Amino acid sequence: MELQSNFSLKNFNTFGIEAQAKQFIAVHSVSELKTILSQNKMEKKFILGGGSNMLLTQNIDALVIHIDLKGKKVIQEDDNFVWVESQAGENWHEFVLWTIDQNFGGLENMSLIPGNVGTTPVQNIGAYGAEIKDSFVSCEAINIENQENRIFIKDECRFGYRESIFKNDVKDQFIITSVIFKLTKNNHKINTSYGDITTELAKHNIINPSLKEVSTAVIAIRKSKLPNPKELGNSGSFFKNPIVSKKEFAPIHAKFPDMKFYDISETEVKVPAGWLIEQAGFKGKRFGDAGVHKNQALVLVNYGTATGQEILAVSKDIQQTILKTFGIRIEAEVNVI
Repeated sequence: MELQSNFSLKNFNTFGIEAQAKQFIAVHSVSELKTILSQNKMEKKFILGGGSNMLLTQNIDALVIHIDLKGKKVIQEDDNFVWVESQAGENWHEFVLWTIDQNFGGLENMSLIPGNVGTTPVQNIGAYGAEIKDSFVSCEAINIENQENRIFIKDECRFGYRESIFKNDVKDQFIITSVIFKLTKNNHKINTSYGDITTELAKHNIINPSLKEVSTAVIAIRKSKLPNPKELGNSGSFFKNPIVSKKEFAPIHAKFPDMKFYDISETEVKVPAGWLIEQAGFKGKRFGDAGVHKNQALVLVNYGTATGQEILAVSKDIQQTILKTFGIRIEAEVNVI
């Protein structure tokens, strides 16, 4: 472990924003993490994972602890299922590919989502009809205040749409160090009904896809729509798809009959935020080095030297325009720091 001062975080956030940490240290084991926490009890702390779901709008006047815990293994299995544990610092996409190589099913629809395993429960990440909560069993975490271990089982995590207890009741109180998933070994529940997966598979005349073929299709779709953060700074989808009550939605839909929506319950619908942003004229629009991606209106991008404040200004402009135009509020999915 090496504690560094005035450390650049440009390579530690997928937007590629230049910001500095007052102090920075990377930890590679739970024991190192506990040591750092116990030795720096009075310091403000900022926990950094893969840097994929945040927008830095300022320097971090705190001790930044980069969670770089590695390792993955099977911890239990029976005839039909396998329980796999991954350390928090494992790259999510690489972990997904590893499970597919083992013929373990359940995560394939979430291929190529940026970030590390440890932050996936926080956001309850999801894509193409799958979410973390579908295969999540539990996670182990360290209490920042007293360094005690705690296991959070699925029901305790209160998963919702891009929500969990880690974003609400216990926010900034725990650091997730490992996650356990329950995956299928056979009789995989292949889900190709969401989005463009069926269309992509049809291009290759695939009727009964394997886990690998579903993953490959998802990767192809995401690459066609989403820029590679290594080539163009971004954090994936910047906004959540808004959920609106059917009572509120009825007059909106009457005014905008072409508006896309999905029923999610007897009383609520989900409206694609990307459709709203595109209809409002923001898709492909550029404001200096900040802008909206040309292929996917949900994605805000850094064309080079944009500051976090400049990207945040674009996001607020979008939110205000959507509210004024459609009467719908859209919220940021990305954490604004």
